[in-house]
Amino acid sequence: MPLTIFLAFLLAFSVVQSQELSPTKIFLLAGQSNMAGRGGVNNDTWNMIIPPESTPSPFILRLSSNETWVVAHEPLHKDIDDTKVCGVGPGMPFAHEVLAEDPNFGVIGLVPCAIGGTMIAEWAKGSDNYKKLVKRAGASLRSGGKIEALLWYQGESDTLHQTDANMYKERLYNFFTNIRSDLNCSNLPIIQVALASGYDSTLEEIVRAVQLENDLPNLQIVDAKGLPLEGDNLHLSTPAQVQLGKMLADAFLNNFPKPIQ
Repeated sequence: MPLTIFLAFLLAFSVVQSQELSPTKIFLLAGQSNMAGRGGVNNDTWNMIIPPESTPSPFILRLSSNETWVVAHEPLHKDIDDTKVCGVGPGMPFAHEVLAEDPNFGVIGLVPCAIGGTMIAEWAKGSDNYKKLVKRAGASLRSGGKIEALLWYQGESDTLHQTDANMYKERLYNFFTNIRSDLNCSNLPIIQVALASGYDSTLEEIVRAVQLENDLPNLQIVDAKGLPLEGDNLHLSTPAQVQLGKMLADAFLNNFPKPIQ
C-alpha cells in the first residue's frame, strides 16, 4: 500500500476512534467473486494498488468477520472470502459516490458477505452462505442503523452447466423472496448486477436474460457488460470496479426515495 494511502487510513482510523463505531445506513454486499473484488488480482497476487475512490474514510465502516464495526479499507472481503485472494471490489467506490452525491447521507456501514465461486444454489435458504448472510445482517443492526439495500452480483458459476443456467430464474427468485422474508423487510431494495462475463457464452446469455428481465418490486438492475476485465476474462479490473461502484450508487440514489426526516 502506498505511503499516502496508509497515512490516510491512519488519519481516518484516529478520527473514528474518537466516535462510536456505528453506521446509520447499512448495505449488504453478497454474491460471488466480482462482488468480493478481484480488481488488481492476477496469478493469485493482488497488486495492492488502491484507487482514490477506494481510500478509507471515517464515514465508511465495514462489519468485520467477528461482527464488529471497523474503518473500511480494501480488500473489503479479505476476512470473509478468506480462501481466495481478494482485491478491489465495488463496495468502497459505491460508498464514496453515495457520500459525494449526498454529503449529509450519514455514516455508511458495509457488510461484506460475498464468496467467490458460488452458484445460486449455494445461496438457497438453509445453506451456509445464506445463514451467514442473515446472521451478519442481524449483527449489523445491533448498534442501530437501518439496512438500506442489498447489493447483489452473482451468476458466473451458473454459466458452467446447462441445468444450472436453466434453473437460475427459479433459484434467483426464491433467494430474493426468502432473504426479504428472513430480514423482515418485504420491500428491501435490491440492486442486482447483470453479468459482465461467464464461462460459456451461450449459458451466460441465459443467466443475463433472467437478471435483466427480473420484475420483482423494489429491484434495480445495473448492467456490467462491457466493463473491462482482468487478464482471466472473468473478473472486473480495478477501473471497472470503480465504475461499477458508481453505477450502483446512481441506481440507489436515483431509484429509492429518501425517508422523510
